[in-house]
Amino acid sequence: MEAPNFLNPANFINRELSFLEFNQRVLDLAQDASVPLLERLRFLSISSANLDEFFEIRVATLYERRDSGSTSLGADGRTVSEQIDAIHERTRRLVTEQYRVLNEVLTPALLEAGIDLTYRPTLSAVDESALEHHFQFNVEPVLSPLALDPARPFPRIQNKSLNFIVRLEGTDAFGRDTNLAIVQVPRSLPRVIAMPNDQTNTTMRLTYLSAVIQRYVGHLFEGMTVTGCWQFRVTRNSDLFVDEEEVDDLRRAIEGELAERRYGDAVRLETAHDCPPELSQFLLGQFGLAPADHYRLAGPVNLNRLAAVYDLADRPDLKYPAYTPGVPARFSDGDVFTAIRENDVLVHHPFQSFAPVMDFLRRAARDPNVLAIKQTLYRSGSDSAVVDVLVEAARNGKDVTVIVELMARFDEAANLELASRLQEAGAHVVYGVVGFKTHAKMILVVRREEGMLRRYCHIGTGNYHAKTARSYTDYGLFTANAAIGQDMHELFLQLTSLTRTPKLRKLLQSPFTLHDTLLEAIARETEEARAGRPARIIAKMNSLIEPRIITALYEASCAGVEIDLIIRGICALRPGIKGISERIRVRSIVGRFLEHSRVYYFQNKGKPKLWCSSADWMQRNFFRRVEVAVPIERAKLRDRVLSDLEAWLSDNTNAWILQPSGAYERVHAGLAEPYSSQQAMLSRYAEI
Repeated sequence: MEAPNFLNPANFINRELSFLEFNQRVLDLAQDASVPLLERLRFLSISSANLDEFFEIRVATLYERRDSGSTSLGADGRTVSEQIDAIHERTRRLVTEQYRVLNEVLTPALLEAGIDLTYRPTLSAVDESALEHHFQFNVEPVLSPLALDPARPFPRIQNKSLNFIVRLEGTDAFGRDTNLAIVQVPRSLPRVIAMPNDQTNTTMRLTYLSAVIQRYVGHLFEGMTVTGCWQFRVTRNSDLFVDEEEVDDLRRAIEGELAERRYGDAVRLETAHDCPPELSQFLLGQFGLAPADHYRLAGPVNLNRLAAVYDLADRPDLKYPAYTPGVPARFSDGDVFTAIRENDVLVHHPFQSFAPVMDFLRRAARDPNVLAIKQTLYRSGSDSAVVDVLVEAARNGKDVTVIVELMARFDEAANLELASRLQEAGAHVVYGVVGFKTHAKMILVVRREEGMLRRYCHIGTGNYHAKTARSYTDYGLFTANAAIGQDMHELFLQLTSLTRTPKLRKLLQSPFTLHDTLLEAIARETEEARAGRPARIIAKMNSLIEPRIITALYEASCAGVEIDLIIRGICALRPGIKGISERIRVRSIVGRFLEHSRVYYFQNKGKPKLWCSSADWMQRNFFRRVEVAVPIERAKLRDRVLSDLEAWLSDNTNAWILQPSGAYERVHAGLAEPYSSQQAMLSRYAEI
């Protein structure tokens, strides 16, 4: 019998199209009547933000490859141009659906619920006066309209900024004919404006800044007649290019690149749906774009700004019920070090609070017996409580070492600022390893106890970011295990001194051991299945695209291994192909919380192996990043994670199943009892 060709392009799904399928799942929640209304509006805004970043990074990268003449094929066998054409076709359907959901589903539902979100409101005389007053005193003073003529050429337009192209008639102040002008809108202006209500009207009335500017743009051009005003927005390549092998100061190089990021090469033009063809063509020419790069929108550009409505509306009845995450009982007495020393503690955010992580750091910063704190920071936010504590620790005389990843996409500026604060406080700051992003999530505390030094560790799957810890699902392990402590010591030595590490005892690390160890674990399950013994793999992550891992999973499926994959976003593996992947099932959970944890489970001859990790199964995570996976060896904790995995696999409320075609079908409860894994965990973890 001929061996199957696992690497046949037909067995792989295009990663970019897979991302667009994920964004469709987010958009599906915006029209799910079982989801609270303002949460649905938030999902719509998230789908818009996702699409922006998709064009800024992934599409921009494809354009660079196309323009360089690349002839390489994607894993699915498409040329670069074919991938771009497929992206445009799929994106147009997605964008059309976004605005249909806004105009035909959400806006009427909001009005019925007492929130009037109107793009072009019909105004009473009182409303007209109030809105015009708002424009004159809060908007017009910060606008700088630019008439286009030889002395004022087309301006530089910032990435994703709101702009208007205005058609004029008449003569300007100097007696010359002026036909066109550009109005650029500062980011500082709120895009959603609350309109005044009288006491007899309980409806909350909102309108868009873009509608207000269009209504009163004539104030900017006294003496001329505005015959048309249309919004537009350009999306630019936002990936930083820093040749890390050539620069002698990575920080200065990134600071220089950040200043230019707002003006990278254009990759997409969005305009109002009624923008005249000749003006759309004019704008395309200014940005060097083709007609395929133009998207006409049936509403305001940048639906991401609709997230402001969620904050403006004090309507808890239209939002998910509030909850208070619990603290593990082991930490209830407040003695963090004793609790960790007695046994490993596993926390699961956001079902359990991020407070133990902060308490761990605060106690370390203030404990006279703590000598050193070492930590990695990838994304921690511009106003980071974690950094505040590290600054306090340094000022208290602790030896504080922080690995700050400067190349954390879209967080570079925040990380530069945080690094400066840490250095000013006396902390040792290292900017990772050139060419390898430090994506691992680690804290190491060295404490003197009874004449000896003991190491306390925290290893997580998510960032040290208190805000996202309330909306991202992530695991964090606290341990005083001596072998793990020694491994972390070696890893921090490697990151600061670039020394070679000895073989790690417990931890797996990219770019060295993680990929090979996972391939070995898959191979063991494959051999067990071939021998007729039970074999099982369950893995949860954000993305799966690494070809060798996918090929190994295909081979395992053919051997009889039962494989369940919980992949929130991009998945290049194609399940359910006869003779290739019949025993592989792939599901995506998209719900109230962003599924972010990475967990790998292998049945391993009845002696289960389970790791929690910072790494997705992608080439960049295996070979171009510093990542860590920690084994969960305490049986009670391992069983708890296994219970979580089974909950995700049982979800019939927020789950979508990947079909062999590459499309996803939503799971419906049917006659069964509706079951939400996230809701179940909110209840279960409240008792742990």
